[in-house]
Amino acid sequence: MDMDFALFQQMAEQKMPDDNSVAARFYDKAVKTAEVNANGLPIFQNKTYVEIRLKDNNTEVFNQPATAEKIKRFPREYTLYQMAKKQVQQGTPLEQFAFLDAAEVATCKNRGVFTVEALAGLESEKVKTLGLDEEHKMAVLFLKNAKQNGALQKISQQEETYQNEITALKEKIAWLEGQLARQSDKSRRGRKKGEDA
Repeated sequence: MDMDFALFQQMAEQKMPDDNSVAARFYDKAVKTAEVNANGLPIFQNKTYVEIRLKDNNTEVFNQPATAEKIKRFPREYTLYQMAKKQVQQGTPLEQFAFLDAAEVATCKNRGVFTVEALAGLESEKVKTLGLDEEHKMAVLFLKNAKQNGALQKISQQEETYQNEITALKEKIAWLEGQLARQSDKSRRGRKKGEDA
């Protein structure tokens, strides 16, 4: 998490573009290639794109491949994109964390925190610096409970395994009892035939 925080510090120190009339967001987009697979289906490839919006006009949105020029023009946004991509590979995205509302998620993301694990892993001084006190407490508690739930789930799975074994043993005992009863009937019939003769 220290490396992520260093990236965040670097991002915070980066200058905003002189043109404050636009906002940018980098994202991954599946792009169809000219290739097809063995079944004749198209092959897709992930490409980094940038969405540029005019701040005073929400209807005009420009989506285009992320070029070196766009990355240089929007370094802060590109750093956020890289941090999000890295964190989400290793943790639970904040959007799946039911205890945060949309504004809290946006606050965390704006501060370079994209997963529950990253939020819970922040050191106390960084939590205060970023202003994420309540969010941090909820994330720590959530992960603690998740670990306890994991232990309960393991016990539950073991119990289910034992119950299945018990059921199988009961069926085997019932089958063996049936075999014994048939064997006993054969013995009685055999003795009865011997007595009749």
